[in-house]
Amino acid sequence: MLFVCGTGCGRNLFKKGAHFIPTLAFLFASTNLVIELGILIYIFLGWQFVVAEMVGGIALILVTWVLVKLTFPKKLVEEAREHVEDEEDENEEFDWKEKIRSKEGWLQVGHEFVMNWKMVWKEITIGFTIAGMMATFVSEDTWKSFFLADQPDSFLKVLENALIGPLVAMLTFIGSMGNIPISTILASSGVAFAGIMAFIYSDLVVPPIVAVHKKYYGLKTALYIAGVFYVSIILTALGMHYGFTAMGLLPEDAKKVMNEDPFKIDYTFWLNIVFVVVAGVAIYLNKLFKESDAHSHMMMMEGDSKFKTIVTYLCLLYLIVGTILFIF
Repeated sequence: MLFVCGTGCGRNLFKKGAHFIPTLAFLFASTNLVIELGILIYIFLGWQFVVAEMVGGIALILVTWVLVKLTFPKKLVEEAREHVEDEEDENEEFDWKEKIRSKEGWLQVGHEFVMNWKMVWKEITIGFTIAGMMATFVSEDTWKSFFLADQPDSFLKVLENALIGPLVAMLTFIGSMGNIPISTILASSGVAFAGIMAFIYSDLVVPPIVAVHKKYYGLKTALYIAGVFYVSIILTALGMHYGFTAMGLLPEDAKKVMNEDPFKIDYTFWLNIVFVVVAGVAIYLNKLFKESDAHSHMMMMEGDSKFKTIVTYLCLLYLIVGTILFIF
């Protein structure tokens, strides 16, 4: 998972002496201000959502900075630092200039590519399956009533959408890229721009990430981080909504991806070919990396929970059975 990578790296920065606020900024930036997420948002939702993701991401970091400054939990931060310092440390010299000129560096690029896909494929599988089930079994009227879509536009309606968006994200248990197909359903059901952006921003408040933060920093600090991000998400989503409204950029609806022909020979087809070739090269580099001495010195990533693995394979089974029934 992309956000698990971010939380792990954030923990390492904090452990090496980074201040609490930059650590939180890194956590959000490493999960939301990433190219692959922007590409997925553009494909499913449109360019306005990409702009809101990037600009809003920076705004959310600033809002978080202000909130932490106002409520700085000195005792919690000290306890969290003691918590991470109790863990075993693994120091590794890193020189990117040397890495980029070396064979070992490029082999590691291939390895990181494969490892990242190994972490994210379950999330994407669950996200797309849940999105399909929601599109099929949850009526549009249900979403409209949940988000007051049929009510006249007002600040209270937009606020309700911004408040509910993160809660829906928590219920999905996935976050990051897996939430984008679900956000398409919300958008097509008339959910306000603020509600959709709040839903997308909510990577770091989903239960699995709160659990990871509990392991890294302790329960109280994990809940504080989730609370600060929740408030920041709401304020940022509201700011993006009314900012886009003032500039006349508020999207009327999400792209109707479900109605488009997925097999057209267009720029997407050729980009897919390019990325398949790049992926093939990266997989080959990973193979060479695993055969090299460097592989034995790499720190192994923590695996997913058994629950998530079971859910993933149930989703795959559901998709396979559904495909067979659709064909025959």
